[in-house]
This record gives sequence, C-alpha cells and structure tokens, in this order.
Amino acid sequence: METLYLLIPISIVLVFLIGIAFWWSLRNGQFDDLEGPAYRILMDDDRVASPLEKGPDPAPAEDGRRPS
Repeated sequence: METLYLLIPISIVLVFLIGIAFWWSLRNGQFDDLEGPAYRILMDDDRVASPLEKGPDPAPAEDGRRPS
C-alpha cells in the first residue's frame, strides 16, 4: 500500500508531462504534413552532382592502386 503513495503521484506527473509534450508538438507543427516525407523518398532527384559535391577522392591503397 505504501508504494501506491509513491506510484500514483509519479504517474500523474508523467501524464502531465506527456500532455505538455503533445501540446507543444501540436503548436509547433510537428503533425502538419505526415505524408510529405514519405512521398519525398520516392521522388527521383535527377540532378547530377558536380565533382566538388562528390567529395574527396579515396586515398590510394598501400600497393599504390586505387580502391574500387
């Protein structure tokens, strides 16, 4: 019975904190566009990267050959 005196207030505080987090996410637009990111994955990006955007060339291997 004594543990209930601890667990009930902790659970009430936890529910209150979850409610605040949910309210904050609604106010900041976290649930505005739920389907957009899923469709964005499927869209093709036909832009060709320039050599500067590709990054540095890999370092040659110990025997002097480039890694494939």
